[in-house]
Amino acid sequence: MVVLAAGEGTRMRSATPKVLHRIGGRSLLGHALAAVDGLGPGRVVVVIGHGRDAVREHLAAIAPAAFAVVQEQRNGTGHAVRVACEEVPPDPAAIVLVVCGDTPLLRTQTLATLLAEHERERAAVSVLTAAVADPTGYGRIVRDSSGRVTQIVEHREATAQQLAIDEVNSGVYAFHAGFLTQALGRLSTANSQGEQYLTDVVGLARAAGETVLGVRAHDAREILGVNDRVQLAALGAELNRRVVEDWMRAGVTVIDPASTWIDVGVHLEPDAVVCPNTQLHGATRVAAGAVIGPGTTLTDCLVGPGAEVLSSYATQAEIGAGAHVGPFSFLRPGTRLGPDAKAGAFVEIKNSIVGAGSKVPHLSYVGDAEIGVGVNIGAATVFVNYDGVAKHRTTVGDHVRVGSDTMLVAPLTLGAGSYTAAGSVITQDVPPGALAVGRGTQRNIEGWVERKRPGSAAATAAAAAEKSTTDDLERAE
Repeated sequence: MVVLAAGEGTRMRSATPKVLHRIGGRSLLGHALAAVDGLGPGRVVVVIGHGRDAVREHLAAIAPAAFAVVQEQRNGTGHAVRVACEEVPPDPAAIVLVVCGDTPLLRTQTLATLLAEHERERAAVSVLTAAVADPTGYGRIVRDSSGRVTQIVEHREATAQQLAIDEVNSGVYAFHAGFLTQALGRLSTANSQGEQYLTDVVGLARAAGETVLGVRAHDAREILGVNDRVQLAALGAELNRRVVEDWMRAGVTVIDPASTWIDVGVHLEPDAVVCPNTQLHGATRVAAGAVIGPGTTLTDCLVGPGAEVLSSYATQAEIGAGAHVGPFSFLRPGTRLGPDAKAGAFVEIKNSIVGAGSKVPHLSYVGDAEIGVGVNIGAATVFVNYDGVAKHRTTVGDHVRVGSDTMLVAPLTLGAGSYTAAGSVITQDVPPGALAVGRGTQRNIEGWVERKRPGSAAATAAAAAEKSTTDDLERAE
């Protein structure tokens, strides 16, 4: 298998190589490789050129078994395939499948159909084609009276009659390897671009009396490539439409497909519910009965059965069965909510375990902590985990009650069943069952407002209240 990924993609106007731009949680190159991988290929060769270091690094991460070969001089598609075959010679009896690295909608099944037809007809060359409404820019498929492909004419080389043809070349081919390697050495650069066109192999096959097939794709959108940001967005939307539709047919409720975005690596179980304006990214997994959204973004998260995540943002977090998150919660990497746990409104949790049934209801920050079962963290509590140099952990035992507006200064341990008084700053370990009070004695300075803020609204209100109190006392006497 040969994947062509050497192009510069100048119309993208980007420092990022075109094939590394992403839709659906995967690079364009990644989509091409995924389609090929579904066939179980023996060897995959990826031809790289522009941005080779970045593409090579990405390739090593997503397909370490693939061979990367460099097309130093980008002299056309024919030259690119020739470079691939010279560096990684194919078995002469094998089939060489060639795909483009910028066609993210191409399906494995479509490739399998192309290969099956190629083998059945014992063709030298088979090309995947499609009928499109606007063939501008595509090579035209020219057939004879029997329907056999006679040649592929590039748009810029086509006659007026050929330009009227709506069947176009997808850039996806199946070749008999023995014929291909011979034909590549005979390609000419006698064309308007001065390049070696892979399409010319069709004419060479016909001249040699070999069979050339044109296998039409059922869905013309599969052959669409990305050349600029407009096409990137359009194909991204189409890919997402397919993904969302597939999940709905698999038993997932998606209330508003138009505002829901689901990456190709996401998995949802039947009876999960996805509410409007929700995005599910990466390797997120959502179990049956869970309700996600509205207005929620999850990246690489695990959501347990029956959990609810409302109007929140989470990355690399585990949300246990029956747990409740939100609204407006922020779960950062390393967060693990146990079964029936709660991270409520305006709560941020990072690198922490929250035990079964424990609650962080609202307006709190939990960082680098381990919280036991049945714990309640009062409003406006802060786990003070950073001393300016290093992060420190806090351990909270089972069934602890942390009062509102408590500062827990790590490293710290709160023993099982302990309490902290509201408004405390806790800097020392608390024994099991103890009440920790870490606040100063209140002192009231009488008359301060009148002396320091004379004439203010507060001073006027205070004076009125004092007069009212004096009048009440006089009447009582």
